[in-house]
Amino acid sequence: MTVREILKMGDARLLRVAPPVPEGDFDSDAIHLLVSDMFDTMRAVNGAGLAAPQIGVDLQLVIFGTDAPNPRYPDAPLVPRTVLLNPEITPIGDAEEDGWEGCLSVPGLRGVVPRWSKIRYTGFDQYGDPIDRTVDGFHARVVQHECDHLIGKLYPMRVRDFTQFGFTEVLFPGLDAGEDD
Repeated sequence: MTVREILKMGDARLLRVAPPVPEGDFDSDAIHLLVSDMFDTMRAVNGAGLAAPQIGVDLQLVIFGTDAPNPRYPDAPLVPRTVLLNPEITPIGDAEEDGWEGCLSVPGLRGVVPRWSKIRYTGFDQYGDPIDRTVDGFHARVVQHECDHLIGKLYPMRVRDFTQFGFTEVLFPGLDAGEDD
């Protein structure tokens, strides 16, 4: 398929709120091609996830997960490969966790970001089948990060302590310093 260009922080398109994918577009050739291109793009840069707005497509569509450990998140557990359209996130409880994040649209940087510890997310896969999962840990973090792209938020907007924000190569010497997400 195709590796798409990933928009970088500063591009105004990343700040827009994406509209939902119309139900009539579920299981369409256009959605399947977009999903395929998104996985190709994410794999090409070892990303943990990718949102359609990051490649300039204004739709509520995110992908995340891998079938193998991610070189930039070597200690993170595997997250199931998922396509999620029109997601809704509900926090389970009030607990938050701080964790390091990077982003394909903010290359070379990482920061500590607070996220809900446990969430329920719902939506649809590319075929229109419902998804309803309750998750925690890294899985919950990835979903929240990707869904932020759908409302025009990049992770630096959520950083609370800028002493824990900087260049990946400085913060984590020896870690694969390629594109982050």
